[in-house]
Amino acid sequence: MQVKGTLIAAVGVVALLATACGDTTAGTAAPVVTTTTTTSADETSTASSAPTTSAKQSSGDADATPPGTVLKIGDRAVVPFKYGTDKAGTIAIVVTAIDKGDNADLAAFGEKAKGITPYYIRVSVENVGGTDLSYSSLSLRLMGADGRSTGVIISGDTAQCESETAKKDFTTAGAKYETCVLQGTREGAGISGATYDKGDGYDKSPITWKP
Repeated sequence: MQVKGTLIAAVGVVALLATACGDTTAGTAAPVVTTTTTTSADETSTASSAPTTSAKQSSGDADATPPGTVLKIGDRAVVPFKYGTDKAGTIAIVVTAIDKGDNADLAAFGEKAKGITPYYIRVSVENVGGTDLSYSSLSLRLMGADGRSTGVIISGDTAQCESETAKKDFTTAGAKYETCVLQGTREGAGISGATYDKGDGYDKSPITWKP
């Protein structure tokens, strides 16, 4: 498989433009401003001990997980979802694993990947509302050990983490697909989890999954 993608490492206050490449479903990401740096703290010692929140709020035909909810890996979040200009519904997201890769996995990215450790956010997505969400895709982000941006932006796939989109039959309640989101940190930096930050409320107060 030919691996394509874009990797940008950001330290300090840097304006970044990330262009998503790779498969035919990728598009162009909006300009991103990174205002944080990664830390070198050990990820196992810096993981948050915040309790899991299970409160719900009404959202259409399903109960939505409120913005700011903290979940554990394997827990289910239900969120209102929009894709493009003509598709909307309700989905359930389960982060099933956050796997640490090796720098060698990013060989296809060339010198830009020097000093970067890849992470693979593995996700299961379910159509809860039963609306037509065919060919939609999901975006998640990795959190650094300090609970903020890792300062690294990667778009694309590796042999260890291939992103998938919803298939044409992702139009009924209960339909599911699995995907992998490629993210990264500076070498030696820890992580604290993954976030979903799309849609009203979640953009300012994301849902987070922690180990």
